Amino acid sequence: MTAPRTVLLTGAAGGVGTLMRELLPPYGYELRLLDAVPVPEAPEAIVADLADRAALREAVRGVDAIVHLAGISVEADFEKIMAANIAGTHHLYEAAREEGVRRVVFASSNHAVGFARRPREGEPPLPVDVPHRPDTFYGLSKCFGEDLAQLYWDLYGVETVSLRIGSCFPEPTSVRMLSIWLSPADCARLLHAALTAGEVAHTVAYGSSANTRAWWDLSSARTLGYAPEDDSEVYAEKVIAEQGLPAEGSADDLYVGGRFCTDPPRRPH
Repeated sequence: MTAPRTVLLTGAAGGVGTLMRELLPPYGYELRLLDAVPVPEAPEAIVADLADRAALREAVRGVDAIVHLAGISVEADFEKIMAANIAGTHHLYEAAREEGVRRVVFASSNHAVGFARRPREGEPPLPVDVPHRPDTFYGLSKCFGEDLAQLYWDLYGVETVSLRIGSCFPEPTSVRMLSIWLSPADCARLLHAALTAGEVAHTVAYGSSANTRAWWDLSSARTLGYAPEDDSEVYAEKVIAEQGLPAEGSADDLYVGGRFCTDPPRRPH
């Protein structure tokens, strides 16, 4: 696929969106920014809620692709998740269909498979076709998003790469994150690969760096053209010294979703 020139970036004021506002343009993208709140230092950004279907349709009009990062990124009451992550994602796909946008990159999450057992040393990495096992309403919304993407490909020919992103921060901040860390630079590489790969239909890929302690099979991401360059291992000694290893039998020890399975961080009421 020819590199898209204009890309709508939803969730542009969020944590990952803020990082990608700086890291994606060097790949040749002109970003159109959207968020429910004003985007710092971007007065041109569109301020609109995912419930505003007219504003969404206007936002996607004329873009070559969409990177969909918007939504609630932690646990919340089901009604809030339903409005932002489920209905909101449907509204975005409807706008894409109506305006003829053919490529979406959907920020799914490892929490779509949060209750999957994490691989032990010597075991094969977790494949992308592992059954959905969400750990929260948030994770459930990402399962919905993946299935919605499949439906819009089968019904309407809208292509999607669903990226089960791990933790995208400048550096890992927990022992669990040593396995699922996605450096900001690698996140930009992954998004660029997802935007420019040839026919993808609906492709699911894990999003992490080339971590020594990685849990996930990155083969579908590599097939897109993703070549991660970073490894969390350079931070491992410091993180483990500060926090120690997870207790045997704890959620962080057993499950991909870690403490999301038992005590998820929640959006403030």
